[in-house]
Amino acid sequence: MAADSVKRSGPVRVIASRLAWQCLGLLVATKMCVASVLSPVDLKRVEDLRPMFAGLMADLIQTSKRPDIPAVDADCVKATVQNLVEISQELSSYEYLITIEKELTSVSENDPTRDVVKFAIEQSTNILSSERKKIAQLPDQCSKSAIALTKSQQALQVVDATTAVLNSIRSRL
Repeated sequence: MAADSVKRSGPVRVIASRLAWQCLGLLVATKMCVASVLSPVDLKRVEDLRPMFAGLMADLIQTSKRPDIPAVDADCVKATVQNLVEISQELSSYEYLITIEKELTSVSENDPTRDVVKFAIEQSTNILSSERKKIAQLPDQCSKSAIALTKSQQALQVVDATTAVLNSIRSRL
């Protein structure tokens, strides 16, 4: 039984690790590309997302592997991880567009590159909004689980924080 659990947790760990790096890459790229646009307060908010996200992913993985929780609860936590993986995969397609601005030293208000970066941030925000709805709409068995409910609320907080940072960046472009 323990070997079975180790076999199943391997792919989850790989997915979670990939998700963490992609989301952190997006956050770092966003910080780098808009450093001249963001205030020091916004930069601090971006920095604060990194440990929050990493902590959430570590907690979700550990919770899903706990032997003392029912399989249904573990499956619900894994579903939250899967939703976060989907967010990461969809956001990764816009990461390059967002990082374009870091290559520019002087972008005028009418520069088309600014519009491309705005578009990427807008699309990223739309993805976060759509995926947030999925995380918030727990299946019945998950909504009855205090553990699953708590973990999905934590994921929503990270999604909301990321959305807020992207919205503040978009408002400055």
